[in-house]
Amino acid sequence: MRTIEQTLGYQADAAIHKVAELRHPVRFTVAGMLAGAYVGIAVVLMLSTAGPLAAADDGLTKLVSGLVFGIALTLVVFAGAELVTSSMMTLTQGTLMRATPRGPAAGALGFTFIANLLGSAVFGILVAVSGVVHDNPAAADMLEAMIDAKAHEAPLQLFVRGILCNVLVCLAIWMVARLTTDGPKLAVIFWALLAFIASGFEHVVANMTTFTLGFATGVESATWSSFGTNMLWVGLGNLVGGALVVGLAYWVIGGSPRYRAPSEAAAIETPATA
Repeated sequence: MRTIEQTLGYQADAAIHKVAELRHPVRFTVAGMLAGAYVGIAVVLMLSTAGPLAAADDGLTKLVSGLVFGIALTLVVFAGAELVTSSMMTLTQGTLMRATPRGPAAGALGFTFIANLLGSAVFGILVAVSGVVHDNPAAADMLEAMIDAKAHEAPLQLFVRGILCNVLVCLAIWMVARLTTDGPKLAVIFWALLAFIASGFEHVVANMTTFTLGFATGVESATWSSFGTNMLWVGLGNLVGGALVVGLAYWVIGGSPRYRAPSEAAAIETPATA
């Protein structure tokens, strides 16, 4: 397992890569769209499996929802895609270490958000057209109940739930960065996402697909106003949770280091020979 200091260097390299991808907007967009779709897969899987339990008022509804949602981050990490919520931590750490300038880092974050939204919308529309939610009344009822609850939450509640959610999501990505073998990576993703979903926290990208499905299937509470409010407050909460609670905290714990390029680090660690 990597040390915290080594992991910060790993994260800085990842941040540099994300900013560099701005020079390749097509492939950056595709990577972001895939992440939005991968999280959408988890939303649909949750509705399909936990919906019947919710209809029966079964106490296992939240547990099952959490157990299946890990597929979202598993696909993002192992298939490879750009997810805005984890980038909130990674780009912050890259900026704190002075590996990436603030402006380009913010630009990469905004670009990823838009690409995630586009991918979520396309995936959600395809799912709606497929009829899988409509053909599963319990899933449709769960979707309606979820959107109705999100539409009636106060901004402060959405904001704080967004913070708590992205603390867990970014902890999963942080632990994945510390680990060097795949089995433990799968385990930490599973536990972190189980905690986030079963606890009822809010993830801005998951909500992109949820609201798209609501728009496409005619859920009454799915309005542009409720969608915009959710994106704003959950997104800001996710940013605080990922950038400050996890990203900044581990930079401080790691000694507030500055980035050294691999060649520079090797030069420092290896004495020069005459």
